[in-house]
Amino acid sequence: MVTVLIVFGCARTGRSSADSDVTNNPASLRILAYNIRHGLGMDDSVDLKRSAQLIRSIKPDVVTLQEIDNRTERTGYVDQTAVLAELTGMHGVFGSFMDYQGGQYGMALLSRFPIIEYQNHPLPDGREPRSALAARVIIEPIEQEIIVVGIHLYATEEERLAQGRTILQLFENESTPIILSGDFNSEPDSEVMRLFNTVWTIPNKGVDNLTFPSDEPSTEIDFILYRPDNMFRVSESRAIHEPLVSDHRPVLLTLEITESR
Repeated sequence: MVTVLIVFGCARTGRSSADSDVTNNPASLRILAYNIRHGLGMDDSVDLKRSAQLIRSIKPDVVTLQEIDNRTERTGYVDQTAVLAELTGMHGVFGSFMDYQGGQYGMALLSRFPIIEYQNHPLPDGREPRSALAARVIIEPIEQEIIVVGIHLYATEEERLAQGRTILQLFENESTPIILSGDFNSEPDSEVMRLFNTVWTIPNKGVDNLTFPSDEPSTEIDFILYRPDNMFRVSESRAIHEPLVSDHRPVLLTLEITESR
């Protein structure tokens, strides 16, 4: 598997403006996974300000975003990653799946902590090309390095299994703690999630665990996984009730860091 390093102008360095209004425990990490459907809400309106407002209200440390446009016709040729990074006051990077409508379509990752580097790893194609967007992040002020990997698996279970096996291979020799976050398009009892559970811990979201569709949730397909298990303690894991902004509900995981590596 070839690892591709992609450099876009939306990545920034130094501390972000969001740092001043976030009062998280420095020994904890808040991760948000959200498929925003290129900002298209359930009212058929594209509104990135609405998406950004929701993200800011949750106060995450890192966000993995699925279905992001980069200068496509359908979203007015806007660099959605750069806009969301600006509106949330976070660092932002984009990973493309494929060319689309004069631009690109893929995923984004936002972080209030510095991003050391990021890579967009190609995965086996499904109905559409797919990749895993991995960023090395330094958690301040404890200076703990982690890797956050955003994914959006697609489309059949056979294709998602091939993508999942490649993700395991990509990180099998990586000793840095890894968060795997996004739209898995797979239910908890699926073979795909059982595969990931051999390496990552899958926290329970509780009774209100369904994530799609957002207005009348009927299935759980969005997850945030972590490893190693003994480095973290789950203090919060839930799907957030939000029936308008996207067709998916956002998922939040808060981890307490019990030891540094």
